[in-house]
Amino acid sequence: MFQLFRKKAEMIAADEALPGRDTPIPTAATHHVFDTPLSNDVPDGMEEAMFGMGCFWGVERMFWKLPGVHMTLVGYAGGYTPNATYDEVCSGRTGHNEVVRVIFDPSVVTYADLLKVFWEGHDPTQGMRQGNDVGTQYRSGIYTYSDSQRAASETSRDAFAQRLLSAGYGAVTTEIIDAPVFYHAEDYHQQYLSKNPGGYCGIGGTGVTCPVGVGA
Repeated sequence: MFQLFRKKAEMIAADEALPGRDTPIPTAATHHVFDTPLSNDVPDGMEEAMFGMGCFWGVERMFWKLPGVHMTLVGYAGGYTPNATYDEVCSGRTGHNEVVRVIFDPSVVTYADLLKVFWEGHDPTQGMRQGNDVGTQYRSGIYTYSDSQRAASETSRDAFAQRLLSAGYGAVTTEIIDAPVFYHAEDYHQQYLSKNPGGYCGIGGTGVTCPVGVGA
């Protein structure tokens, strides 16, 4: 069992990844919470963000609750396998992370506000896991769409890392990279905890306050 967990927590090499497929896998047509078409488009005046914080069911709920968030979608990113399925991602043979894509109105909710939810909503010191969920698809990650997002992410990481150390936590393991291709997850994963209010959510924060965004 330990060997299995260790293997799932090791990033696979690109030449060993599953081949995937040329066409996207089917996903939902409508956002279950907003009751609008589930769309990857970014309307004029809005911006996009992408985060990995562990199981994407609970993570997506954190973001769809925020005023100013126009759209949330769950999917896979950061690996090698095009149009991967959930089973393939869970095998540890795609390199993908479970991520949430957020489309938001920056005049209502800022990127710093999103970062505050990100840092406080999970434990970014755990490496290739989050709580009892073990594997490369549960790693902490911020995937940036601009130089300003990259700078804000790195600044907030450095500030939060100091607070975590003071609270007795280890080093931050969050990867901060340019946003890779986002692949939609299957229909049943989209807004899962709206469709299944009593469903599993393994996400939990550290209780340490991040000095960015609201209340900074």
